[in-house]
Amino acid sequence: MKKWILVGIVILCTGQWINAQFNERPVLNKENEDKKFLNYGYFLGFNQYDFKFDYIDNDRDILNTKTLGFNVGLIGEMRLNEFLDLRLEPGLHYTARTIGFPGFDEERDAIREVKSTYINFPLLLKASTRRIGNWKPFIIGGGSMSLNLGSNESSLDDNSAGTFRMTKWVYNYELGFGIDFYLEYFKFSPSIRGVFALTDELVRDNDPNSPWTGNIDAMRTRGIFVNFTFE
Repeated sequence: MKKWILVGIVILCTGQWINAQFNERPVLNKENEDKKFLNYGYFLGFNQYDFKFDYIDNDRDILNTKTLGFNVGLIGEMRLNEFLDLRLEPGLHYTARTIGFPGFDEERDAIREVKSTYINFPLLLKASTRRIGNWKPFIIGGGSMSLNLGSNESSLDDNSAGTFRMTKWVYNYELGFGIDFYLEYFKFSPSIRGVFALTDELVRDNDPNSPWTGNIDAMRTRGIFVNFTFE
């Protein structure tokens, strides 16, 4: 019984908060927040990365298993006008992917677990609508470059020794959307964003006919970020 009373209280409070945000004439929170020339904050969130493979010969696909990772970073924002802001969002993104190569009988040859820690440097343009009470939708997009700390690019070992290699630097474009919520003491912004690598990240094995990398024409990262921003 106590559990259902607690659930009822949470639902009631949530309903009142949503009604306050979307009311036609709410009490405006942080009215001058968007008038600052420079604004700062931080974000927390999670991600899901995978790879897009292009093949020389399309007879067999490489299997790709995704997992959830996490994001954390800082925000620096410069106001251009009422509707446009320029944002720099340096962040740390951790992810892990498992790749399964066809044609092997032994698991130690067929499976590669790829753990990556990216330091991401995106430069983004945020386009917003007019503020509606205490909320404001936006779209965001731009380019980024990422440093992969777990790339193994400089390793002399390759897949024949169990080492999967990727380039240290990756260049991407990012597109997403979200909503700014103006709360009493801060601005809270949930958003979802896709990231798409422009450059081939694969470092080929020393043997050009390698059963792991010989049939790969290009390997590029794709990912989804869900971030929660506090400003």
